[in-house]
Amino acid sequence: MAEEPAPTGIFVSLRRMLATVLELGSTRLQLVSVEIQEQIEYAANLLLWGMVAIFFGGLTVLLLALTVVIAFWDGHRLLAAGLVTGVFAAISLLAASVVYSRSQHRPRFLAATARELQRDAEALRDGDHAP
Repeated sequence: MAEEPAPTGIFVSLRRMLATVLELGSTRLQLVSVEIQEQIEYAANLLLWGMVAIFFGGLTVLLLALTVVIAFWDGHRLLAAGLVTGVFAAISLLAASVVYSRSQHRPRFLAATARELQRDAEALRDGDHAP
């Protein structure tokens, strides 16, 4: 038996082009899902450690404030309580500024996907000018 020649023509080319576009879309969709998963894990990790820090920091602050006020109970309890409160307020302002700064410098959401789509668009544009 003789082998039949591979079909050629516009419909075969269109089918191949559609398959390529679908593969490209599938790859980009997988990249989007990976980036979303990474962002979820990043946020969950940040939230967990933030909660741990707040909980134990709160306990530490409470015990430290109590210790300082008890130590100065006989002579200057109001001054001690005021100074402890001022120090804690300064630390909370510092912590809030750190959180704000870090939230401004986090990776942009879906940045890798946007870069890949930009590269795809450039490659298609460059293909229009090819001989």
